[in-house]
Amino acid sequence: MLALLFRQCSASPLCTASQARLFSTSLALQYNRKNNASTIRVPSKKAQAAKARRKALIAAKEDSRYLKLTLEDAVSVLRAVEVASPTSTYELTVKTNIGNGVAVPRGRVNLPREAKVKTEDKILVFAEGRLAEDAKKAGAHIVGGIELIDGILSNRIRATTILCTPALIRTITPKLGRFLGPLGLMPSERRGTVTEDMAGYIQKLRGSSEWRADRTGTIRAPIAMMNFPVDDVVNNFRQFLLSVKRATGNSKEPETAADRKSGARPVTPITKVMLSSTKGPGIRIEDF
Repeated sequence: MLALLFRQCSASPLCTASQARLFSTSLALQYNRKNNASTIRVPSKKAQAAKARRKALIAAKEDSRYLKLTLEDAVSVLRAVEVASPTSTYELTVKTNIGNGVAVPRGRVNLPREAKVKTEDKILVFAEGRLAEDAKKAGAHIVGGIELIDGILSNRIRATTILCTPALIRTITPKLGRFLGPLGLMPSERRGTVTEDMAGYIQKLRGSSEWRADRTGTIRAPIAMMNFPVDDVVNNFRQFLLSVKRATGNSKEPETAADRKSGARPVTPITKVMLSSTKGPGIRIEDF
C-alpha cells in the first residue's frame, strides 16, 4: 500500500521536491547533529577532584552539627536512662563506607566479658586423610571431601563455618564459589579458613564470636549488659572496634599470618560509631 501511494505521488504533478525530502534526512539536520555531538563537555580530572573536595567539605560541615560524646560519657548517659532496667544491653553500631566490588566486612572477636550466651558454631571441614582425622578430633561437626558438595548445594547440609585444606580449595571453588560467596561462607586464605591447622582454627572458634556487616556496610552487635562495670563495657567496646579496624584495613597491626602474606588490603573507611541501649538513644562516639 505504501509503495502504491508513493508511485501515485511521484506520477502526480502535485508531488513536489519538498514532499520527496520527507523520506530522507536533510543536510541541515545532519549538520546540527554533528555540532551537538562536538559540544558535549567532559569534566577534567582536576574538575572532578574539586567537585569531590566540595562534597567532602559539605559532608564534614553537616557531620559537625551532630553532638558527639566520649565513650565514658556515653556510657554514663545510657546507664542513667536505663537505671530501672539493669538487664538491658549496650548496642554498638559501626557504619562503614564499602566501595563497589568490596566484600562486606566480617570477622571474629573474643570479648573480655561476653554480653550474651554464645550460640555454638556448626563447623564443616573439607579435608582428607590425616587432616580429616585432626578436624574430627578437634570437634568439627561434618568432615569430608567433594562428596559434600551436592549436599551443600541442595541445602541438605548446612553449617555456620566452613573450612578447607589447601589441597581441596581449587576443587570445590568452581562449584561452591557462587553459592557460598554471597553467604559469606566460602573458605578464604585471607580470613584463615583455608588452612592445614584445623585444630588451631577450631580452637579459636570456640573462644570467639562472629560479626558481619550488612549490605550497606553497617555492623550491629550487643557488646555488654547494663549491669556490667564501666571498665568492662569500655574494654568490650575497644576490643570489638579493634577487630573491626583490622577487618577493614584501618589498623596497622595484621590480624593473622595470612594477612601478612596477602599484603595490604583496601581500606574501608569507618564513617560513624554509635552506642545505644534497649530504650536509650543512639549516641555518636568521638574517641574510637
